[in-house]
Amino acid sequence: QVQLQESGPGLVKPSQTLSLTCTVSGDSITTNYYAWSWIRQPPGKGLEWMGVITEDGSTDYSPSLKSRTSISRDTSKNQFSLQLSSVTPEDTAVYYCTSVRGGGFDYWGQGTQVTVSS
Repeated sequence: QVQLQESGPGLVKPSQTLSLTCTVSGDSITTNYYAWSWIRQPPGKGLEWMGVITEDGSTDYSPSLKSRTSISRDTSKNQFSLQLSSVTPEDTAVYYCTSVRGGGFDYWGQGTQVTVSS
């Protein structure tokens, strides 16, 4: 079974870059039947898909976040990461990393709260 665990700072100052890492166990992030995504949920709002990285390292991003978002990976550590630049308080959310298979998000991390505040 695939397990995912998010890690990173819980507090980020406005205008700075938010950086989170997802550590995957139970399978390789280079396996050809999973892709890997970041999803967030602001307080009182629904889930928002942010982007995906595939098994060959290709990426795709939400159009609304594309200019500020970067997803990368470290295959030696079986990790993938999120960077969101120029954050504002509106980027305050619970951030989740997930596996993607067959168009669905099947395994999720527990989520990590990130607050943007000075």
